Amino acid sequence: MNQLQLFLPCAAGVEDYLAPEALRITGLPPGCVTKQRGGVAVRTSLNDAMRLNLYCRLAQRVLVLVSFTEYRSENDIYRAAMAVQWERWFTPKESIKIEVTAQHSPLTSLNFAALKVKDAVCDRFREVAGGVRPNVDTQWPDVRIYAHLTTDNCSLYIDTSGEPLFKRGWREDKGDAPLKETLAAAMIAASGWADGDADLMPLYDPCCGSGTIAIEAAQIACNIAAGSLRRFAFEKFVPFRHQVWADMKKEAAEAVVKPEPGQQALIYGSDVSHRMVDFAQRNAQRAGVADVIEFRGGDALQRMPPIEGGGVMVLNPPYGERIGIGGVAGDGRTASSEGRFAAGGEGAQPRFGARELAETEDGGEFFSQLASHWKKNFSGWQAWVLTPDLKLPGKMRLKESRRVPMWNGPLECRLFKFDMVAGRMAKEKTPGAS
Repeated sequence: MNQLQLFLPCAAGVEDYLAPEALRITGLPPGCVTKQRGGVAVRTSLNDAMRLNLYCRLAQRVLVLVSFTEYRSENDIYRAAMAVQWERWFTPKESIKIEVTAQHSPLTSLNFAALKVKDAVCDRFREVAGGVRPNVDTQWPDVRIYAHLTTDNCSLYIDTSGEPLFKRGWREDKGDAPLKETLAAAMIAASGWADGDADLMPLYDPCCGSGTIAIEAAQIACNIAAGSLRRFAFEKFVPFRHQVWADMKKEAAEAVVKPEPGQQALIYGSDVSHRMVDFAQRNAQRAGVADVIEFRGGDALQRMPPIEGGGVMVLNPPYGERIGIGGVAGDGRTASSEGRFAAGGEGAQPRFGARELAETEDGGEFFSQLASHWKKNFSGWQAWVLTPDLKLPGKMRLKESRRVPMWNGPLECRLFKFDMVAGRMAKEKTPGAS
């Protein structure tokens, strides 16, 4: 298990940040890590696969490539799966699940291809284990097997992660459609906030929702391993060595950096919904970073900078058909950056936020007011804004200094960087001007 080919899938646009992270975690020479479409390939050992699961913040999973062959039909896929020594990885006692993805595959049914892989795995175990075969569990399998089909190639992977890596183990309180932890970490990586050896600048999310961005940043600042609170599929594999894993987790725990008593908070978050602020605080407590983050309630259009001297804002602002910037509506629905802002029903009055609901179909009024607020009060700050609205700079009347393509699930987004400078007063009219 010392010469494995791993594949670390990630959201499109994150490959440039995942490759250096994989190098940093494993300590491998650059030639062992290769950027590919939708992920990064790593040539290394099972121990490094465990280490990547423990520390990696940007990958969705850590997969081991066990077969790469050409195919023309489902029977070719069956033969490829039958040739894999699955017994080296798990026993018939473990349940399995097969998933198939494809890109320009000539096959008419991916479900039938998955069935052929399942048949091959079970038939292999019947041959080598005296007629005993693993059961299929589509909900909570012990072992996940992935087949990826291109026009003429079939790649088979075994998943060392189990649950996807964005499930860190600390988020129990969340709003609707929360931002995934892996994407929040990618936004922080793109901002360069944690790059270099210099002291970290203050970081602020004015639309924090259940706290994902702030908590990810706080764990980075405290050097807390992303997967330190969860279990992984490789713990049920045949080659798994408990003592090696225990030593790895002990090393990670000893590397955690705690803030000094009375030290000023470095990371800040606020949200228009007090309910979401409560969620964020509880999540931060479970993540071990409650002492590093200061959460408060407040309208993004009214909150002043949490600290003097400038810093970095990283946010995934609300978007959707309607954006309620006045706060919680009268019918009890809440506003959160990690869901869609919902205004109250007809005649509803806001209960939080001392302003009327200023709504437009595309949120233009909200974003123009937000930009004015930033220019007036956040001079010296950088703002990194993730949005699927590619015309956002125009709505904010700001010129972006960077735009980074990223995908939030199926949504094509941009991470825009805005450098805040003080707004200028309109020039006085010159004599004789009309």
